[in-house]
Amino acid sequence: MRARLIAVGERMPGWVAEGFAEYVKRLSRDLPLELVEIKPGTRGKGRDDARAMADEGAALLAALPRDAHVVALDGRGTAWSSEQLADQLSKWRMAGRDLAFLIGGPDGHARDVLQRADQRWSLGPLTLPHMLVRLVVAEQLYRAATILNGHPYHRG
Repeated sequence: MRARLIAVGERMPGWVAEGFAEYVKRLSRDLPLELVEIKPGTRGKGRDDARAMADEGAALLAALPRDAHVVALDGRGTAWSSEQLADQLSKWRMAGRDLAFLIGGPDGHARDVLQRADQRWSLGPLTLPHMLVRLVVAEQLYRAATILNGHPYHRG
């Protein structure tokens, strides 16, 4: 099983990229994680934000691996504890499908993306910068893998 993190936005700040790369390296055995960056839709004066969100949604859907289990990061989704995420990861492994985690743009996900998602995952009620969400997702996936492996990383 492989995982793909498909995220709207380009060029992570160096400190986020460094942290993300560290967790990708740590995950390489248990859950190979690939990042796919989607160019943000054009926003601003005289621009249609709904059109930008629709364009981002179409690009996210086009980047999905075939037959992947899709998890959309969404503030209205289900918040999982680290242990609950580990249970989810165990179930996803048993299903044998690749995973795709989707991070939307500044306006969230287009309706088509949410309809395609098999699950919606909320990181909680905080508003986080989208670039930071990448790092949090990678760290939490690593934490879930260590819980399943009985590794002492997680001391919740």
